[in-house]
Amino acid sequence: MGVSGSRGHCYTWRVMTEYEPVIGLEVHAQIRTRSKMFCGCPADYHDAPPNSHVCPVCLALPGSLPVINREAVRAVIMTGLALRATIAEHTKFDRKNYTYPDLMKGYQISQYDLPICTGGYLEFDLDGQTKRVGITRVHLEEDVAKLFHRIDPATGEPYSLVDVNRSGVPLMEMVGEPDIRSAEEARQYLMKYRAILQFLGVSEGNMEEGNFRCDANVSIRPKGSREYGTKVEVKNMNSFRAVYRALQFELERQARLLDGGKRVAQETRGWVEERGETVSMRSKEHAHDYRYFPEPDLPPLHISRAWVSEIAERTPELPDEKRARYVTHYGLSAYDAAMLTLAPATARFFEGVLEAGGDGRAAAIAKPAANWIITEFGRLLNDTRTQIEESNVKPAHLAELIGLIEQNVIGTAQAKTAFEEMFRSGKTAKAVVDELGLRQITDSGALADSVRQAIAQYPQAVDDFRKGKDAASKFLVGQVMKLTKGKANPTVVAQVVKEQLEALR
Repeated sequence: MGVSGSRGHCYTWRVMTEYEPVIGLEVHAQIRTRSKMFCGCPADYHDAPPNSHVCPVCLALPGSLPVINREAVRAVIMTGLALRATIAEHTKFDRKNYTYPDLMKGYQISQYDLPICTGGYLEFDLDGQTKRVGITRVHLEEDVAKLFHRIDPATGEPYSLVDVNRSGVPLMEMVGEPDIRSAEEARQYLMKYRAILQFLGVSEGNMEEGNFRCDANVSIRPKGSREYGTKVEVKNMNSFRAVYRALQFELERQARLLDGGKRVAQETRGWVEERGETVSMRSKEHAHDYRYFPEPDLPPLHISRAWVSEIAERTPELPDEKRARYVTHYGLSAYDAAMLTLAPATARFFEGVLEAGGDGRAAAIAKPAANWIITEFGRLLNDTRTQIEESNVKPAHLAELIGLIEQNVIGTAQAKTAFEEMFRSGKTAKAVVDELGLRQITDSGALADSVRQAIAQYPQAVDDFRKGKDAASKFLVGQVMKLTKGKANPTVVAQVVKEQLEALR
């Protein structure tokens, strides 16, 4: 985390015991829409040739006028409702003025004093406790162009290229209250917010691809103090791990400055992943530096209560609601329910298994389905870096496998072997079980020879049984399972072992 050895551990301890971290996050999420925020250009710019999804509005050509994307406004309202925010009846767009090469107009169309959503909160669980973080606002704006920095191989001089495809993509900014008190709380807060956006279907929520971005305002103060310390903004964090490491480093950096009698400068710092540290970028701007004023080319918006009610009625089930339903209706543990609701695709797969299991059987197969998804399936997905929705295994395949286990067609060991082949080939459970010859041996007559072989091989176990040691029969059951390579039904084996041992008394 930018510090090493005992010194780093010392400051981590001091930050938590002598100082109180004060962290507020500003999260930008690109909204999933077909077109951009203020024009009809395609919003999906990924894999498109540079500067191919542009128009006079994107390029800020004279005379071009913006038009508000209704779907983007709907997405922000839905998000605000999920965060228990107040939805404004009257809102407007503003010009945020600053100069940077990725800003085509020289200003960004955003919102300032009348955002769409105000107030609300976000809750997440950490160490068995529920943490609530207040929300200041959720507002709508446009994304900027993308810069690519290069070095000329001939001269060694740096230069930059501008791709305008991203410019104008709808961007939702959520500003949180400074209620976060550790780097881990910040990480959990972001993960919960991303899950909400993904379950609502309003954003992809992928930090690595840049459609889910986070800036952090960080300060520390002595324990027990109510005064805020000097705020530092930290940028350029493109993963949850980077957020944790950057905030941990920054908290320790500020503690060292204060301990050394120095002051913390109000500035913007960037996280450098390779070096594991934050570096100074520029002095921190104040709101008045942007010279906000109402956007003259867009009318104020009136958001009717009827539209808000319609959006609320159509809002999908949120992660917390889904998790509670899994516990109440299916008897899952809180842990299993939480794991299944980390991402919409996982929850969809789980519910698909229950549906494929047949009428009235959801409660019966919910626990084994959860176990398979969280353990074996999760392991294979992680090992192969595969998304669950891209896997060869479909919900109906897993439901069929669970059914074969319930019917004693296969045992647990055979099921794991079958599942790995299903994951590799995409074949059904029955097809794989038949091809690999994994069906259990349930005929007691067919198992009698293996039991006799085990008894003959371990006479001491027979003597122990005669002396009343029940563990002897269990030992012999294990030996028969080895002889049959795990294909024998353990219950049937136990019965045959008992019968043959009783005959030898």
